[in-house]
Amino acid sequence: MLDTLIVGAGLCGLEIARRLEAAGRSVLLVEARERAGGRVDTVPAAAGAAALDLGPGWYWPQSQPRMVRLIADLGLETFPQHDEGVVLHLRQPDDDPETLGSEAIHNGARRLVGGMAALTGALLRRLSHDRLRTGCTVRRLVARSDRVEVHCSGGGESFVIAARSVVLALPPRIAAEQIVFEPALDASLVQAMQDQPTWMAAQAKAFVRSDSAHWRRGGLSGNAFVSHPQAVLGEVFDACDASGDAAALGGFVALSPALRAASAPALELMVRSQFAQLFGPAVEAGELHLRDWAREPLTCSALDLAVPGGHPEDDVSLLAAPYWSGRLHLAGSETAARGAGYLEGALDAAARVALRLIAVPMAALPPAPANDSSVAAFADWVGALRTHAGELYRQSVVRALSAQRSIDMTHAVLCAVIDHVYAEALRRIDALDLDLSGVAIERGRCALTPSLLAPFSGFSDWLVGEALQHNRTSCALSNFPDEHAPSPDYVARIRVDLALAWRAFAQSLNQMLIDRMPVRG
Repeated sequence: MLDTLIVGAGLCGLEIARRLEAAGRSVLLVEARERAGGRVDTVPAAAGAAALDLGPGWYWPQSQPRMVRLIADLGLETFPQHDEGVVLHLRQPDDDPETLGSEAIHNGARRLVGGMAALTGALLRRLSHDRLRTGCTVRRLVARSDRVEVHCSGGGESFVIAARSVVLALPPRIAAEQIVFEPALDASLVQAMQDQPTWMAAQAKAFVRSDSAHWRRGGLSGNAFVSHPQAVLGEVFDACDASGDAAALGGFVALSPALRAASAPALELMVRSQFAQLFGPAVEAGELHLRDWAREPLTCSALDLAVPGGHPEDDVSLLAAPYWSGRLHLAGSETAARGAGYLEGALDAAARVALRLIAVPMAALPPAPANDSSVAAFADWVGALRTHAGELYRQSVVRALSAQRSIDMTHAVLCAVIDHVYAEALRRIDALDLDLSGVAIERGRCALTPSLLAPFSGFSDWLVGEALQHNRTSCALSNFPDEHAPSPDYVARIRVDLALAWRAFAQSLNQMLIDRMPVRG
């Protein structure tokens, strides 16, 4: 059986595979496209022609240290994005462009010799030749006691791959939309996946190759902006190679996905015309490459298409957590703690997941109990509960202040929140589909009790930390010193009462399970 199956062979998936294989793990990458790279997609350089990045094309060394380290480790060559010269601005559809000065606009961005595909290609070459299967679409994931069954289709057949753990290295919206999970993921996790926009999903990029970079000779940088309502290209930039001899211009299409679809028969002509209006007729007849990511169903979900735009948020805790007893992990750039949506974010997510998997040997993953699906679903619910509990505390503080209850307010609110959480947990457990017929009882303790209590490990400490952080930053509490900055004794009293509540909860949970057990003759 495989240690890890990774779904998605973009930058994140490739980097996870590289790290795991280097650690001696058996790993397989499956990719629905017929190529690796994901949103990294480069038209290769040819004789006298520049490589063109239809997806991400830049990285920023001053703010993206993971990219800097990986590029250096792989021995790739880089060069600065060309910014020297005058910037153009086209305000009206029938006017000539005006000049905006010569200020650099790309903030120190750099490109790779050979395009960003040089990065993903170098990672792919570091893997054993049999680690990637393209044209393989994942349809369904099924959690079993000691593995995940990955139901796939490709090459005209359907098949199942078993792995001890699965990593979804693809945009969360795509995973939520296209993959069936058994057991179903908790509603709050699904909502978090759907709420995270996919970077580039609704964008389109265009490039035109030219015989020479004549704009540079004329003192132009190749940078231009078009701001009138009929703009076809909103932003244009120099896309030449490192030497400038292989000439090209690139641009971001300003039309919405719907307008691009409606204009499809004439879109290429419109793009050529916009390039020519900015930089002269010499570029109009050049070799044109256009990539509309909104027409890529493996990048653009229905939600991305319905509401185009929006940048993914950093550090969405639900997207970074493990699920199914540590056998399911979400990855991809949109799950990153830092740099979500960018190449840096893809590497951030890759590091998180790879380190987590390497730290726990696959063979050491405990087999799930007979009630694995129900226990995993409950653990997912508890994982999602943290956001709810923190918000409940903040709302309860506001209500307490409105009612002018300020004495021991933090203590009272925390106890009320934890009581609510435990009551909801008991109701959730009571509704679980559990088979208790073969579960043992030893010294009055149901053998299933520890599995259901485990997801709450550290929960009380986390909640106290959230409360203290909120209190310190709350202007409303600044008039109540004992609550704004609780003393160590005050916090200790809170922890004692939360510990008592935990003990009562654990006893109630255990008794509930015993009461549900069938009578044994």
